[in-house]
Amino acid sequence: MREMEVIVLGIESTAHTFGAGIATSDGRILSNVNDVYKPPHGGIHPREAAEHHSKVAADVIARAFDEAGVSPKELSGVAVALGPGMGPCLRVGATVARTLALLYDLPLVPVNHAVAHIEIARLTTGFKDPLVVYVAGGNTIVTTYVEGRYRIFGETLDIPLGNCLDTFAREIGLGMPGVPKVEELAKKGKRYYPLPYTVKGQDLSFSGLLTAALRLLREGARLEDVCYSLVETAYSMLVEVAERAMAHTGKTELTLTGGVARSPLLSEKLRKMAEARGAVYKPVEPEYAGDNGAMIAYTGALALSAGVTVPVERSFIRPLWRMDEVEIPWRSS
Repeated sequence: MREMEVIVLGIESTAHTFGAGIATSDGRILSNVNDVYKPPHGGIHPREAAEHHSKVAADVIARAFDEAGVSPKELSGVAVALGPGMGPCLRVGATVARTLALLYDLPLVPVNHAVAHIEIARLTTGFKDPLVVYVAGGNTIVTTYVEGRYRIFGETLDIPLGNCLDTFAREIGLGMPGVPKVEELAKKGKRYYPLPYTVKGQDLSFSGLLTAALRLLREGARLEDVCYSLVETAYSMLVEVAERAMAHTGKTELTLTGGVARSPLLSEKLRKMAEARGAVYKPVEPEYAGDNGAMIAYTGALALSAGVTVPVERSFIRPLWRMDEVEIPWRSS
């Protein structure tokens, strides 16, 4: 082991994914193993997802150790996403992480799931100080680092963008994952229908957009045209907010992270906006776009190297834990 190198096992269980990864504080991802709960119908049911996590946890963690080629005795600590997320799911990961920390006498490191999405994006893009567009099924946030924390420069006021598109897909029978299926149909759209474009200051609202799109479909509009109109409106709203945040903060790097970061359409819109401003755009690498154990491990390694730990008896889950409540001692700029 290299001098001062920190090696951490990370546990992710905030929503539909139970993940385990092992990473070092200098940015080496040694393993990344994830098992995704897929509901038979409808959206994620927290208790059913938690049951899935309980069943696969041991196997996922064992595979992470095998893939990394390290033993528990070589670890410097155990990191776990304590929030934000679904309570029953979070409890599974927290219980597993506490058990491992006690069993191997290792420090337990609390990780904010949203912060982990940012840090894995910074690592894989090589960006030092980007404006971050974080878009997933459970989050839509525009953020960047200012004075010791990730400050929010815009967020959804109701449902996240990923949830908006996933719900639309589910309601019309496209199944999951919804975003790529809606985008594929959108490419065949020829007519744009005006839909509610709701940007309030720096914040966004997608619930009215979803309702209007479903109503339009029920009134007989062509599916491909509705998908095209929905995607164009939703993504344009987000790009507008991101551009104003770049203008306000003066950042010259822009990244996209979270599950929706795999979207080529959203990426292209953000790329064009960044280039028009003389900025550089790169999305997180696709492997790390969705929820995953490696991002928790890497962020946990950064946190542990900065002295961040939590006593097992105080490692409470925090389903509503906001990223702007988290101090970031591993960054100075």
